[in-house]
Amino acid sequence: MPNQPAAPVPADLLADWTALLRRCGADADPLPYGHDLLGRWAEPQRRYHTVDHLRAVLGHVDTLAGHAEDPDTVRLAAWFHDAVYRPDRSENEERSAALAVRALTEAGLSERRTAEVARLVRLTVTHRPEPGDRDGEVLCDADLAVLGGEPRAYTAYAAAVRAEYGFVPEPAFRAGRADVLRRLLELPALYRTPTAHERFDAAARANLAAELTALGG
Repeated sequence: MPNQPAAPVPADLLADWTALLRRCGADADPLPYGHDLLGRWAEPQRRYHTVDHLRAVLGHVDTLAGHAEDPDTVRLAAWFHDAVYRPDRSENEERSAALAVRALTEAGLSERRTAEVARLVRLTVTHRPEPGDRDGEVLCDADLAVLGGEPRAYTAYAAAVRAEYGFVPEPAFRAGRADVLRRLLELPALYRTPTAHERFDAAARANLAAELTALGG
């Protein structure tokens, strides 16, 4: 595992990670893995995909946990889903899934659980869980919950995404971002769990449409 981060480590998240890994059957010390993950989430190229995003997704997983088949496996996937993140690369989810396999195997988790975590991480490429994939539905809904925030919060999210792609010229960013928004609006359902659908769907569609209009799309 890489060196521990220089930035202060959120003690509450580290404690949650330690408890989670122990519940999931780890036979290695969870702390080095937690430090490594939190260091990744604190990398300087991140503006939206930060520790705050991790914390938010984990909170939404907790809220939706009653819908999941295995909430702790979903929580593990949340920890790893953007653990590798470079805005100039397209294989972040695959590299995050590979990191999960390496780390969880080394930590002593079962092959079945490790494979399921990797599958869930890869699912965040499309946010299209198959019908009946309850764990996939929870992770995707938790990851997309930001879309259904209050307009001011959504504006801050959109600005953070733009900052992560600061190296992309404005016309190219507008075109690419508009394509992302259209694909989200074309999903058969933005949210698959009843709780998330009721709480976020209408606001998310309004936010996405408003941003698309602002982009000239």
